[in-house]
Amino acid sequence: MGRTIRRVVTGHDENGMATVIMDGTAKCILQRPNRPGVTLTNLWQVERTPAPMESHADPVEGPLILQPPKNGSVFRIVQFDPEDPDQLATLDGKAAFAEMGAGANVVEGARHPFMHRTDSIDYAVILTGEIYMLMDEDEYLLKAGDTVVQQGTNHAWSNRGTESCQIAFVLVDAVKT
Repeated sequence: MGRTIRRVVTGHDENGMATVIMDGTAKCILQRPNRPGVTLTNLWQVERTPAPMESHADPVEGPLILQPPKNGSVFRIVQFDPEDPDQLATLDGKAAFAEMGAGANVVEGARHPFMHRTDSIDYAVILTGEIYMLMDEDEYLLKAGDTVVQQGTNHAWSNRGTESCQIAFVLVDAVKT
C-alpha cells in the first residue's frame, strides 16, 4: 500500500491575504490488482494553459486517468514497490492501463508488460528509493534526487530493489512537431 501524502494548497482569503485553503491527505488514489505494488496519487490537475488560479474546488475528484487533460497538466506521485518477476510475467499491461483510460498506450510485445507511451512532456523527480527506467533497448538506474524529462517516449518503470520508490511527476499535454 502506498504511503499517504499530505497535500497543502494555498490561495487567498476574502481580504486578499495569502492563506492555506486545503490541507489534508490526498484522496485521488489509484491502486489496482492489474498493477500490484503501484500506487498513483493525483495532487492537482488543470484543464488548460495558462492555468487558472484561485480555484477553491478540488480539481482531482473523479477517476484517475493516465494522460493529462487536453491542453492541461497533472501533478502526481507514484509509488513503485519492489517487483516480483514471477508475478510480473502473469500480468496484462494493456488491461491495467485500460483502467486509466490508456489501454492503447501500451507497447505491444515490449520487454516489460507496462511499457507505454504518453502524448505528454513528463517532468519527474525521484523522491525516495531507486528504480530502473526501461527504454526500447536501454535501461537507466535512477536514484533519489535524479530527474527525468520524458518527451513522449516508450518507457516502463521497474523497481528491482528491496525498498519502495516514490516519483513525483508533472505531465503536460504535448503534441509531436
